Amino acid sequence: MNQKNQMEVLIDGKIYKLSGAEEEMYLQKVAAYLNGKIGKLREEEGFSRLSSDYQAVLLQLNIADDYFKEEERANQLESEKSELEKEIYSLKHELITTQMKMEKMEKEREKREKPRQREQSKAISL
Repeated sequence: MNQKNQMEVLIDGKIYKLSGAEEEMYLQKVAAYLNGKIGKLREEEGFSRLSSDYQAVLLQLNIADDYFKEEERANQLESEKSELEKEIYSLKHELITTQMKMEKMEKEREKREKPRQREQSKAISL
């Protein structure tokens, strides 16, 4: 069973008690992220004149926007990873095929060399 961590975090100037299975550093990171988003929104002209409900909705929309952008980025990275894995597979296949061709050519060369070496040996002994 996971141990629940409890801690207090400061979000938008207020202290909140959080608990969860996550590490305390993670909870602090989440709180810092929220504080950063709130701080950026407060810098926007007219934000402070909005009702607290509307401010909360804007904050939620900004967080959702970040989420969907990161999800798209993760999907793109996964797609790139998949393409790179296919390319690696193809290159490995090409390498193996080339190695097999080289081995075949080497064996053929050795077959041709043996009679030539025998002829040279005969010529030297005469």
